[in-house]
Amino acid sequence: MEPRISIVTIAVDDLDRMAAFYETMGLERHRIRDGVAFFQMGGAILALFPRADAETDAGIAFGTAPSRVYLAYNTRSEEEVGTVLEQAERAGGRIVKPAGRAFWGGWYGYFADPEKNVWEVAHNPDFPIDADGRISLP
Repeated sequence: MEPRISIVTIAVDDLDRMAAFYETMGLERHRIRDGVAFFQMGGAILALFPRADAETDAGIAFGTAPSRVYLAYNTRSEEEVGTVLEQAERAGGRIVKPAGRAFWGGWYGYFADPEKNVWEVAHNPDFPIDADGRISLP
């Protein structure tokens, strides 16, 4: 077995609003079927699935507090961190932590999308990104 994360799914309250946010962030929506939004992100897929459907599908109820899981978008440069954060804010997100120097030496900041899902945006020169957008551990 080869370990991998293939798809990250966010259970959303408003599919149209959230799909529009990620499209404004520059992601291209692939309309494979109604009721879900898929976005190719390098070697993985980001999926948006209506919360009620996700709860039925998983057989659990999601809480209302922010998740302890957050997503990360790694960039190829420090400058790109600020660009992504600004783009998120223009698209309707909220800057949670402005860009700054990280304790590990890189440059990073955080934003929350319109439903408060948290994303770290970081440049870590020790984690190179190939032409296809795949990140590698040192």
